[in-house]
Amino acid sequence: MKNVFFTVGPTQTHPKLGEYLNEGLEKGIYSISHRGKEFGGLFAHTVSSLKTLLKIPPDFHVFFIGSATEAMELVVENCVEDKSFHFVNGAFSKRFFQIARELGKHPEECGVPAGEGFDFQKTSIPKGTELVCFTQNETSTGVKIEMSGIRALKLKHPDTLFAVDIVSATPYAPVDYGVADCVFFSVQKGFGMPSGLGILIVNDRCIQKSQVLHGNGINIGSFHNFPALLKSAGKNQTPETPNTLAIYILGRICDFYLEKGLKQIQKETDEKAALLYAFLDNNPRYPAFVKNETWRSKTVIVAETPEGSAGVIKKLAGQGYIVGAGYGEFKDKHIRIGNFPMHEIEDVRKMLKVLE
Repeated sequence: MKNVFFTVGPTQTHPKLGEYLNEGLEKGIYSISHRGKEFGGLFAHTVSSLKTLLKIPPDFHVFFIGSATEAMELVVENCVEDKSFHFVNGAFSKRFFQIARELGKHPEECGVPAGEGFDFQKTSIPKGTELVCFTQNETSTGVKIEMSGIRALKLKHPDTLFAVDIVSATPYAPVDYGVADCVFFSVQKGFGMPSGLGILIVNDRCIQKSQVLHGNGINIGSFHNFPALLKSAGKNQTPETPNTLAIYILGRICDFYLEKGLKQIQKETDEKAALLYAFLDNNPRYPAFVKNETWRSKTVIVAETPEGSAGVIKKLAGQGYIVGAGYGEFKDKHIRIGNFPMHEIEDVRKMLKVLE
């Protein structure tokens, strides 16, 4: 019996992963020089395919780094001299805040209880804030933020940089690049790849901010600061020897998604999410953790397990369906179910049958 991984990242691998991996081996791609013409073409193709898929404007720059957590550090280092402001409703949005504090900045937060979203109309951004940080989809609790709420805040603070963590939302959830100055994600969720590659997407305002900070003697990092990443990207390269395998496979998966169509991916994701939430809302043994439907993530579905999560996880695993435990303090109280493009609706139905 082959397991189906409904975990929230790493998760079920893309069905073409093996084919693309072997394709790269046969072509010798993983042995080419990262300073050569062939790698430059590979780099340019992946960037172009990703920009087309995610509708990234031409004036945004794509950087390949190690992880989304690294992206948090880079964004704070390069965009903040003193003050950032963070919307915190779970462990990963909290991590963004803590990183800013550990880097010696003076971050402030708007915090709400786990499982809840934000009322942006009632939120004021402190004076002097240089960067506002959002988590579009909080993986620890299954709460989403709509771009419309972020847009409403941006209209009030057009000169402030906005950073959005899109790790477990992309490629499903759209991003308004007229609102977000930088976004970032890693590939082990919606792209169905092994972990080890982060994508950081920034506009010229972020680049200019980092240059001003550097000019003022502020530490913006070393090998992976924005100017260094930009200089290398301009040559279709990375500052150091990159994860060529992952960059190549990401480009091929983007090609696959483009051929399938983003609208179809979104439609299938919505259908699977509707099936999952309908089951949870009609089953008191597994109530949805996020009660307000407008805050419910479509890609990370979190269910409460009043009798404990271990037995539920074991029951599902016995039938070949692997789901995630709750995160942190909710480890024994929740299960988390990933709903990414690789997950088939028939497998969702079969998994829910086991839970009945």
